[in-house]
Amino acid sequence: MEDKYLTVTALTKYIKRKLSADNHLKNIWLKGEISNFKHHSRGHMYLTIKDDHARIQAVMFAGNNRRLKFRPENGMNVLIRGDIGVFEQFGQYQLYIQQMEPDGLGSLYLAFEQLKEKLHKQGFFNDDHKKNLPRFPGKIGVLTSPTGAAVRDIITTIKRRYPIAQTIIIPTLVQGENAPDSIVDAINRANKETDCDLLIIGRGGGSIEELWGFNEEIVANAIFHSYIPVISAVGHETDITISDFVADVRAPTPTGAAEIAVPSRLELADKINSMKRSLTRVLTDQITGSIQNLNRMKRSYAFRYPEQLMAQKEQELDKYVERLGKAYQHEFKWKYESLSNLYSRLMALHPRQHIERADKELKQLDKQITYLISSHLEQHSDRLQKALEKLALLNPLETMKRGYAITYSASGDLVKSVKAVDESEQISVKLADGTLNCRVLDIKEEDNGKQE
Repeated sequence: MEDKYLTVTALTKYIKRKLSADNHLKNIWLKGEISNFKHHSRGHMYLTIKDDHARIQAVMFAGNNRRLKFRPENGMNVLIRGDIGVFEQFGQYQLYIQQMEPDGLGSLYLAFEQLKEKLHKQGFFNDDHKKNLPRFPGKIGVLTSPTGAAVRDIITTIKRRYPIAQTIIIPTLVQGENAPDSIVDAINRANKETDCDLLIIGRGGGSIEELWGFNEEIVANAIFHSYIPVISAVGHETDITISDFVADVRAPTPTGAAEIAVPSRLELADKINSMKRSLTRVLTDQITGSIQNLNRMKRSYAFRYPEQLMAQKEQELDKYVERLGKAYQHEFKWKYESLSNLYSRLMALHPRQHIERADKELKQLDKQITYLISSHLEQHSDRLQKALEKLALLNPLETMKRGYAITYSASGDLVKSVKAVDESEQISVKLADGTLNCRVLDIKEEDNGKQE
C-alpha cells in the first residue's frame, strides 16, 4: 500500500516553496514596533515586529544590519523592507529584513522613558537610598509566580549555595493587567506580616508587554518604601525595568539574584578552613615561641642560682636605697634653698616694703622742699629789701623830706626850667608836708653855675 503520510520536513519544505513563490510576500514594506530584540554575538539581529493586534518574528542578518545608522531597541517604531520566508527547523514563518529605518518610539517605550525620568528627578535611583543586603540572611521572601521557572531556579540555587536559609514563596502575578497591584500587595504583606531579611522580586524573560507590570509607578513606590532590602530579578540580562533602577540591587536573572542573596557554603567552608589554618599556624608559632622563651628562662642565671641572685639583688637594693636617700636630701636642700630665695624675693616685693621705702622718700622730699622753699623765701626777702631801699632812695617824697620841693605850673605841668614860667605867673610848690601857691616876682637864669 502506498504511503500517503508526509513527513514534517517535507511539509515544511512545501510550505516554504509556496511562500517563496508568492510575489506578494517579497519586497514587503512593513512598519511596527520592535520587541524581544537580541543582537547575537555573530552579528545577526533577532526581534519581533508587532502592532496592537499581531506580531511576527523577524531576523536581520549581519550582512544587512552593518549598514544601519542607528541601534535598534525595544519599543522603537521602525519602517522595514524585507521578505517572508519559513524557518524550517521550527516550522515558523518569519520576516527576513533587508532594510530598516526608525519611525519614532513605541507607546510603551515612551511611557517607560517618561516614568524613568520622573523617578530619577524624585531621587528614587539615588545610591544614598539603597539599603545594604544582609551578609547572612536567615529568611528570604521570593515574590514571583509559584508556577514559573524563575521560582524553581531561585529555590534550587539558594538550597545549593546556602541551605540553612529559609525561603518563603509569596505568590504574585507577574504578567497582565492585575500584575502591578499584585506585586504591590505582595511587597506590603512581606513588610508587615513576615520577618524576612531580604526580598527577591522577579520573573523570567519576556516581551516588554509581558514585563510591563514591573514598569508601573505604584510598583516603584512600593519597592522604594520597603524597609526590607529588595533584589530585582526581572527577565534576562538584556531586559531592563523600572524596578531594576529602584531596587537596592539589580540581578541579571532570577538565578543571579539567588547567587547575590546568599553566600556560597563551599566558599564559606573554604574561607573557614583557610582561617582555621591561619589561626592554627599563628597559635603554633606563639606556642613554639613561648616554649623557647620558657626554656631560655629555665636556663637563665636566675633559675640556676636563685640564692646568689637574691643576695646580689639585696646589695643592689641597698645601693639604690642609699642613692635614693642622698638624692632625697639633695633634692630637699635644693628645694629649701629655692623656697628661701623665693620667699626673700617675695618679701622684697611685698607692698609693705614699697610703702616704707616710699614713706622715707616722701619725708626726704618734704625736708628738701621745705629747705628749698625757706632758701627761696630768704633770697627773695633779701632782694625785696634791697629793692625797697632802692625804691625809697628814688621816691620824691623822701627827697622832699630832706628840703627839696617840686614846682608845678598853673596848668599843672612840672617846672623843670626857669624858661617854663613867666613873671607874675601863678605856680605851685609841692613840699613834703604841703603845697605853696606862689606868684613869680622875678626870674633869674643861671648858666654853668654863673648868674646873669
